[in-house]
Amino acid sequence: MSDPIIRRPDAFEARARELAIAAGLEPDARVPHETKEGRSMPAWCTFRATARAEVVAAAAQEARGVSGQDERYASAPLLVCGDHEQGTIEQMRTCMSVGNVLAGALCADGHLGYAQPVGGVIAYEGQISISGVGYDIGCGNMAVRLDTRYSDIAERRAEILGDIVKAVSFGVGRTNAERVQHPVLDNDDHWRAADVERFRTKAAEQLGTVGSGNHYVDLFRDELGFVWIGVHFGSRGLGHTSATKYLKAAGGQDGMFVPPAVVDENSELGQRYLAAMHLAGEYAYAGREWVVDRVRRIIGAVVTKVVHNHHNFAWKEIHHGREMWVVRKGATPAWPGQEGFVGGSMGDNAVIIEGVDGPASQAALRSTIHGAGRVHGRREAHRRFTREQMLDWLRERDVLVHGGDVDESPMAYRRLPEVLAHHTGSIRVTHQLTPFAVAMAGRGDSDPYKD
Repeated sequence: MSDPIIRRPDAFEARARELAIAAGLEPDARVPHETKEGRSMPAWCTFRATARAEVVAAAAQEARGVSGQDERYASAPLLVCGDHEQGTIEQMRTCMSVGNVLAGALCADGHLGYAQPVGGVIAYEGQISISGVGYDIGCGNMAVRLDTRYSDIAERRAEILGDIVKAVSFGVGRTNAERVQHPVLDNDDHWRAADVERFRTKAAEQLGTVGSGNHYVDLFRDELGFVWIGVHFGSRGLGHTSATKYLKAAGGQDGMFVPPAVVDENSELGQRYLAAMHLAGEYAYAGREWVVDRVRRIIGAVVTKVVHNHHNFAWKEIHHGREMWVVRKGATPAWPGQEGFVGGSMGDNAVIIEGVDGPASQAALRSTIHGAGRVHGRREAHRRFTREQMLDWLRERDVLVHGGDVDESPMAYRRLPEVLAHHTGSIRVTHQLTPFAVAMAGRGDSDPYKD
């Protein structure tokens, strides 16, 4: 006899059941599925989104009630780009209610994150938000253009994708089969200042691994037919361990609906955290550069252009003549003339963008989107869509894929052109990149190194 299927608990089910009863429905009665033709689901599931919004708003309100923010920072302006769930905006307002906040912006790809929304940007006077930088310190995007045209390798693309998967480690807690040597591993002073020396051996083993979740290696062709390599991942276990260590030291909490942990830059804790953040940032850059070069060697090409940015980091910058720390979580720096690589989703176009000057750019704290942005959480995506629907989408666009699962399918994301349209006053698109091969962690992998 086979074991019974154990359904994972749903945090919003209890309230959704109450809403179903209030509407005169039996919560477990079967109703037509919202998106899967010919399938059914419990009636309470149709109230899940409403229940989720209520729970998020209540949690955000509770978190704001303990902020104790100085009145000088209580009315900082917040720019909201695009359309968002109310819970995402509430979470952003909670972050804005803690610490020396000077301004904030929520990019159009924003969605709920740990303590601070992904796509959220907050400027502080003399402070850094450990929660705002997040667990995956230095997560970012790198793209390079090659001197090779797609027509030259089109017949080899399946072979190339297979070689990439053999050479680059994807998945949870993986170590790199090819030991990477890099100066970031050898700077004793930096490791001591960050107080993370005991993690150096593990970091050395993981350097150049991609992980899972929404992290990837993609191959694209641009409008002139040239091949691009694009990667998205961060500092792996080093960043996650560093963030966990300093979040705890600052008295912060782990969770979605909690006040952010903010520290003074000149405090001992703040200085050690900044050292750890910069070390993890260097490590993330080194990992992305190694992976891109490894893929370049597989293709046998020469790099002719490089675009590389963090999007989970804090930068000391000057805005409106005032020095401040700008914390970007899932947001790309976009100063006038600065380029960025912005991914769409598996099977969708990506773009190279460039920041432009103007009031919109200033209000957004010289920041823009880092991707298309989720519209459905991972569990919700599995509830709504099937793997066959995902594969149909990819086949229709002639995209080869290794790995990936329904929670990363294009249907779970916004469409990138619609998101970009909300930032037209601060960026311009310089290249359209069409994917032809995607490599991600396999089905069933979940990454412990959360954003």
